[in-house]
Amino acid sequence: MGASLRNLVILTLLVSQSAFGKSFNGFDLSNSLIDKKHIVQGGPPRDGIPAISEPNYVSASDATFMKADDIVLGLKIGETTFAYPRHILNWHEIINDKVNDKAFAVTYCPLCGSGMAFLSDVGDKRLSFGVSGLLYNNDLLFYDQQTESLWSQIERRAISGDFAGNTLKQLYAEHTSWSDWLKKNPNTLVLSEDQGFKRNYRHDPYTGYDTSSQVFFKTLRQTPKEFHSKEKVLGLTIGDSAKAYPFSELRKHGEPSFGDELAGEKYTVVWNATAQSATIKSSGSEILTPTVAFWFAWYNFYPKTEIFRAQ
Repeated sequence: MGASLRNLVILTLLVSQSAFGKSFNGFDLSNSLIDKKHIVQGGPPRDGIPAISEPNYVSASDATFMKADDIVLGLKIGETTFAYPRHILNWHEIINDKVNDKAFAVTYCPLCGSGMAFLSDVGDKRLSFGVSGLLYNNDLLFYDQQTESLWSQIERRAISGDFAGNTLKQLYAEHTSWSDWLKKNPNTLVLSEDQGFKRNYRHDPYTGYDTSSQVFFKTLRQTPKEFHSKEKVLGLTIGDSAKAYPFSELRKHGEPSFGDELAGEKYTVVWNATAQSATIKSSGSEILTPTVAFWFAWYNFYPKTEIFRAQ
């Protein structure tokens, strides 16, 4: 969908919501943990953006549709590695899958630039997820098909339904280029463009969005303008503390790795200037689970965030 057409859809939705009351796509928000006025309809209805629950993969050698600079979410489950191309995630937003008995979900919100992976088990319940068509802070609200609880992607918690207040265990998902991921993981599986849907995956429905300062839906807070609203940041939370590492600051800093700390915990930030990607390792060299997102999105969820600035 082109930008002008999408804006027209948004305007129509906002007018209709103002005139006739909000539509929540059939979800029960009676016990919502957030004010319902901050939940908006993103455009498509429930499952209008279809999640993939039986994903098809190809080997790296057969992934001839991939380009060196394509952005992927890289994930490792046990000894198996996966590459999820952003240009496919744009059209589906959620991939449900499992390796052996470990079920997981890969989620992507094009409006917030946030790609996050989670284990699908909560307590003794195994969940599968779909796209609700609703947004909070411009971010994806997905739902589990077992109870229809709504889950906030960036908050990693259910905000309504039977699971309200429960959290998902986040998995490390690396935002990087296809060439970088392939170099490190030559045996990776790649999400195929053949998923049983008629989609021109190379058509970007969000062309120009990540360079525009425009945000589609009103956010709760005015983002500080010291960074572009779509500046990529690597965001880390430890307890109630949060810190953002803007990519522009990491580029200016220039160091491939450096030590830092948050809430008394020390760790190492690793910056890959070639792939324009970053990771964080604990003092014991374990990879932590930060979140890559646009600056406006990170700030709206974590307004008290600390900010890394280059020396």
